[in-house]
Amino acid sequence: VLNLLSDLQAELGLTYIFISHDLAVVKHISDRMIVMNKGQIEEEGFPEIIYNTPQKDYTRKLIAAIPKGL
Repeated sequence: VLNLLSDLQAELGLTYIFISHDLAVVKHISDRMIVMNKGQIEEEGFPEIIYNTPQKDYTRKLIAAIPKGL
Protein backbone atom coordinates (compact mmCIF):
# COMPACT_ATOMS: atom_id res chain seq x y z
CA VAL A 1 0.00 0.00 0.00
CA LEU A 2 2.81 2.42 0.88
CA ASN A 3 4.52 1.77 -2.45
CA LEU A 4 1.24 2.40 -4.28
CA LEU A 5 0.80 5.71 -2.45
CA SER A 6 4.37 6.64 -3.33
CA ASP A 7 3.78 5.80 -7.00
CA LEU A 8 0.58 7.86 -7.07
CA GLN A 9 2.39 10.75 -5.44
CA ALA A 10 5.09 10.68 -8.11
CA GLU A 11 2.64 10.29 -11.00
CA LEU A 12 0.00 12.77 -9.88
CA GLY A 13 1.98 15.19 -7.74
CA LEU A 14 -0.07 14.37 -4.65
CA THR A 15 0.74 15.53 -1.14
CA TYR A 16 0.09 13.35 1.91
CA ILE A 17 0.14 13.94 5.63
CA PHE A 18 0.90 10.76 7.59
CA ILE A 19 0.43 10.53 11.33
CA SER A 20 2.33 7.64 12.85
CA HIS A 21 4.47 6.52 15.77
CA ASP A 22 6.43 4.29 13.38
CA LEU A 23 9.42 6.40 12.37
CA ALA A 24 10.75 3.61 10.13
CA VAL A 25 7.67 3.96 7.92
CA VAL A 26 7.75 7.75 8.08
CA LYS A 27 11.43 7.73 7.07
CA HIS A 28 10.62 5.49 4.11
CA ILE A 29 7.70 7.51 2.71
CA SER A 30 8.35 11.12 3.67
CA ASP A 31 10.31 13.97 2.15
CA ARG A 32 10.01 15.99 5.38
CA MET A 33 8.90 15.06 8.85
CA ILE A 34 7.80 16.62 12.10
CA VAL A 35 8.07 14.79 15.42
CA MET A 36 5.42 15.92 17.87
CA ASN A 37 4.98 15.17 21.56
CA LYS A 38 1.81 16.16 23.44
CA GLY A 39 0.83 18.58 20.67
CA GLN A 40 4.20 20.33 20.57
CA ILE A 41 6.78 20.11 17.78
CA GLU A 42 9.93 18.40 19.04
CA GLU A 43 11.87 18.21 15.76
CA GLU A 44 11.35 19.14 12.14
CA GLY A 45 13.42 18.36 9.07
CA PHE A 46 14.54 15.71 6.63
CA PRO A 47 13.77 12.16 7.76
CA GLU A 48 17.29 10.84 7.15
CA ILE A 49 18.84 13.58 9.30
CA ILE A 50 16.31 13.24 12.13
CA TYR A 51 16.57 9.45 12.04
CA ASN A 52 20.39 9.42 12.11
CA THR A 53 20.98 12.36 14.47
CA PRO A 54 17.91 12.91 16.65
CA GLN A 55 18.20 16.01 18.83
CA LYS A 56 15.42 15.35 21.33
CA ASP A 57 14.92 12.55 23.88
CA TYR A 58 11.39 11.84 22.65
CA THR A 59 12.65 11.28 19.10
CA ARG A 60 15.42 9.02 20.37
CA LYS A 61 12.82 6.95 22.26
CA LEU A 62 10.68 6.54 19.14
CA ILE A 63 13.71 5.45 17.13
CA ALA A 64 14.82 3.05 19.88
CA ALA A 65 11.36 1.42 19.68
CA ILE A 66 11.94 0.44 16.03
CA PRO A 67 12.79 -3.27 15.73
CA LYS A 68 16.41 -3.74 14.70
CA GLY A 69 17.05 -4.32 11.02
CA LEU A 70 14.46 -1.84 9.75
